[in-house]
Amino acid sequence: MNEAALRRIWLCADDYGLADGVNRAIRDLIARGRLNATSVMVVGSAIGRAEVAALQETAAASPRCAIGLHVTLTAPFRPLSMYFRPLDGGLFLPFPKLLRAGLLRRLDPGLIEDEVSAQLGAFRELFGRAPDFVDGHQHAQLFPQARDGFLRAVKAAAPEAWVRQGGRRTPLGKRLGAPKALVLDMLSAQFRKRAAVAGIPFNPAFAGAYDFSKQPDFGVLMAEFLDGLPHDGLVMCHPGFVDETLRNLDPFTNQREAEHAYLASDLFPTLLAANKVTLS
Repeated sequence: MNEAALRRIWLCADDYGLADGVNRAIRDLIARGRLNATSVMVVGSAIGRAEVAALQETAAASPRCAIGLHVTLTAPFRPLSMYFRPLDGGLFLPFPKLLRAGLLRRLDPGLIEDEVSAQLGAFRELFGRAPDFVDGHQHAQLFPQARDGFLRAVKAAAPEAWVRQGGRRTPLGKRLGAPKALVLDMLSAQFRKRAAVAGIPFNPAFAGAYDFSKQPDFGVLMAEFLDGLPHDGLVMCHPGFVDETLRNLDPFTNQREAEHAYLASDLFPTLLAANKVTLS
């Protein structure tokens, strides 16, 4: 197939560093050539020199794989910066409370900037360089006020990085049928404007949000994600193997194994070829 006729997309596995089972699943898919990006939680319970070295070795042996920072501003994780507020029992706020605080203008963008800067510094300490891109756990980088501090920190500490926005290029009728994705569209509109003013590049379109509690067929979802996604568009995914650490930290468990199983199967490259999509 003519390479010029293919759409290159980013398929990014979030949450590297969350748990050992998540790390193993992500490295397995990178080694298979089924991912071309992953974002790292430097505040996760399974991140350290050994896990970083394993990721770097796997990525170096595969086709180009971008490694980014998964900025984390929500519970059940703790901030790296000393004076971060507001907190809930020493932890970040749960994401609904953080979003509400941003909408009500109760966040301090300066404290957000300090925390994002601290996480960028931790990434540089672990990897010896700045991240290729920067995104956010539970899309917190898109929240009002949080986005201002986030973008300032990225501009200062990782000026060559691109950032993730969550807006799609789909007809309004389809967007109305996906409430979670519609909220991301609205939050992302302001995020894109601010990123453009700051001169920070971002992905042209986004896909990957779904209601994981319903445990839908991930192959069907992936076909929907690819439909209409432009060149350099980004699809978010969350592959993983369930372990006790993951169960204690995140409600998104068994569906991670379903995502890994599909992406590791022969069905996935067949779908890419049928849609004239490449990860290379």
